[in-house]
Amino acid sequence: MSARTKARKRALDVLFECEVRGLPLGATLDERVVAADPPVNEYTVALIRGIAEHQARIDELVSTYAQGWSLERMPAVDRNALRIGVFEVMYVDEVPDAVAVSEAMVLVRDLSTDESPNFVNGVLGNIVRNKPALSA
Repeated sequence: MSARTKARKRALDVLFECEVRGLPLGATLDERVVAADPPVNEYTVALIRGIAEHQARIDELVSTYAQGWSLERMPAVDRNALRIGVFEVMYVDEVPDAVAVSEAMVLVRDLSTDESPNFVNGVLGNIVRNKPALSA
């Protein structure tokens, strides 16, 4: 498993924890960094801080492209994997879009429902297709 794959999984864990505890996204990051159990990768920190900073736009995109599903109705794992995927697609130039989509699908395939990989692929695929217009 690559370092970035592990970083994405750790970011998902922290984002999920924030939701379970009813805290804003990223609120538990500093606790996890200090505890260092397991250690928090720099890319995990960048993902969580970036998602927290751009949460309104990311959630808007997820809501727009998740036809028939509100953010609240999605499983928390799917919602946060989509946030990671959208952040990488829209804000991390060194990660190819196809890699961002694939990695988000891997997260939900391992941790969510049987339908989740197709759902995540569909949402992120539509965002990637429309990225030029969304970035303008």
